[in-house]
Amino acid sequence: MSSQRIRVAVLFGGRSGEHPVSCISAAGVLSHLDPAVFDVSAIGITPDGAWVRVDPAAAIAAAETPLPQITTGVSVVLSPDPTSAVITPAGEGPGSSGVDLSAALDVDVVFPVLHGPWGEDGTVQGLLELAGVPYVGNGVLASAAGMDKEFTKKLLAAEGLAVGDYVVLRRGRDTVAQADRARLGLPVFVKPARAGSSLGVSRVDDWAELDAAIAEARAIDPKVLVEAARIGREIECGVLEFPDGRVEASPTAEIGMPAGHEFYDFQAKYVDDVATFSIPAELPDVVTKQIQDMALRAFTALDAQGLARVDFFVTDGDQVVINEVNTLPGFTPISMFPRMWAAAGVGYAELVELLIRTALARGTGLR
Repeated sequence: MSSQRIRVAVLFGGRSGEHPVSCISAAGVLSHLDPAVFDVSAIGITPDGAWVRVDPAAAIAAAETPLPQITTGVSVVLSPDPTSAVITPAGEGPGSSGVDLSAALDVDVVFPVLHGPWGEDGTVQGLLELAGVPYVGNGVLASAAGMDKEFTKKLLAAEGLAVGDYVVLRRGRDTVAQADRARLGLPVFVKPARAGSSLGVSRVDDWAELDAAIAEARAIDPKVLVEAARIGREIECGVLEFPDGRVEASPTAEIGMPAGHEFYDFQAKYVDDVATFSIPAELPDVVTKQIQDMALRAFTALDAQGLARVDFFVTDGDQVVINEVNTLPGFTPISMFPRMWAAAGVGYAELVELLIRTALARGTGLR
């Protein structure tokens, strides 16, 4: 590949409620891949789950519309057969008689820009492992554990990292017991266990509001978390793996919300675009170092690879608690992960190239 362009397929869209965010993230990645270095293809997954090959330029243009969707394209299949072309026409196969394989596509690496279930949760990563195709980002285990907030917390706690108090409501458990209510206190945040972009998240200031909040979260995921609120500053830190195996933490970033927005929800993130950001966050050096160290330890605790964004709360007493770990953070123009690395001197185009080269260096299989 040293004398030829790297063949990369950007995979985006998907069946989750974060489909529009994925489309916007993918447009950012597609528009920053140097055509002198990369031979780029774009593979979209519709909200119904159909895989389609689209013109990269059209995917970039579509992201200019509010809450974009991918709905049309040439139907394709990603084959789990490592001896075949990676992407083949839908309904056709390499061994079929009389099959026109002119639309078959072989690639060196896949860049999955997928957010939420059926993409960020280890499902697509498992398919790519079967196909023997290197891919950007985390493997099956870290993707699955990072998507499920319950197991993220359990793995972090096992590593000795501070996480907030919480209760899990599995299918069939519809409320929080009185003893747990006393322990959690108010307010609490109710959220789907396996969703991102703050979809289905509610702040509950009165236990009378709990049932409605649980119902809203359950519309997205039957498993729900009820978390004790951590009143403090919202701080984020990126983690990046380099092709030589080094893993580094980015400068920190602080999210600020104007009056009228209770927390950094989907509306504030992607519709109103009202949040403010400080990079680096104005923190004592010792707290910044603690956050960066905890981000690296969280990355290791999940057996992560490639990249992650670790979200923290910092209380008035400078107590640092991990809120969540995002194993495939957003790459939209306002997303924190590329902005934090830009503050470290790693621009967007360099960042996506580093991620691709790290994926190629890592390969697939047990490692």
